[in-house]
Amino acid sequence: MTTSLQIKKPDRPALAKHDSSILDLVFTIDSTSSMGPYIQSAKNNICSIITDIIASEKSDIRLALIEYRDHPPQDFTFVTRVHDLTSNIDEMTSWLEDCNAEGGGDTPEAVADALAAVLKLSWRPESTKICILISDAPPHGLDQEGDTFPNGCPAGHDPARIVRDMAEKHITLYSVGAEPSIVPYRDLFMALAYVTGGQYVPMVNAQLLAKVIIGGVREEISLDRLMRDALPDIDREMNNAEAEGADEKVKSKRLRDMFSSKNIRLKQMKNANGALTSTATDGYAKCPDMTEMRILFQQQSKATSTRSTPYTHIESISE
Repeated sequence: MTTSLQIKKPDRPALAKHDSSILDLVFTIDSTSSMGPYIQSAKNNICSIITDIIASEKSDIRLALIEYRDHPPQDFTFVTRVHDLTSNIDEMTSWLEDCNAEGGGDTPEAVADALAAVLKLSWRPESTKICILISDAPPHGLDQEGDTFPNGCPAGHDPARIVRDMAEKHITLYSVGAEPSIVPYRDLFMALAYVTGGQYVPMVNAQLLAKVIIGGVREEISLDRLMRDALPDIDREMNNAEAEGADEKVKSKRLRDMFSSKNIRLKQMKNANGALTSTATDGYAKCPDMTEMRILFQQQSKATSTRSTPYTHIESISE
């Protein structure tokens, strides 16, 4: 039996013409059979996330959904199913109702194709752009045993290059991993998000999924509002410092003091040890393409093959 999905639509005032809370929010979901234990929870929480973001930030929000599976012969249903950005919440609800976990084949899935589809959506130039990638499996091309496409995506899409294109377009990626399945590839997904300025978060349970994604969206909106509201003050402080011949250390202190005086705080996610990435993330983030990622993955696999990898724990969302 399918659980009914509901997105509450609160009343909200009309936005100012140049309001910076313009949000384009995309959910990209692995909808292969291995996601069966997680997908209903993910769908329910997407509805909760949308409701909370609209209610709490009063954003001009548009939504999109991209489902992905795999290439033939592993899957003959679809590689990606793309629903472009819409402001119609009922339409988004309908897309989620039709999203089911089926098919797949080998362990890797069409992650690269899904990320490539993200770039082609009708993003608004002035919007805060966020993509949430929900997955339990790696992209093709890590040269794993049983990978039907060991050299990478058969369509030629390269995740390492795509996330750099996303960064250039100011699209922030948050990777949500279904643990423990995703744990062997967690550092890679951390790196994909890190390159765009995003983060990796675990899908430990329904409540945590909603919390960390809401925190991520609020962080992006907070940064945007900060730049809009504080830019005149920043310019004035920097001009004064330049006129006085102040060095970089003095300039930095002046900015910190200015933010403190205005009680400016930003929302940010923290994991249990206070770090936002792992020690292995930097290596993947520096890889220019999937070929280099494959080499590093094989090295990392050998180094960690004799010890278990812990689950990820998010401690808090702080301001």
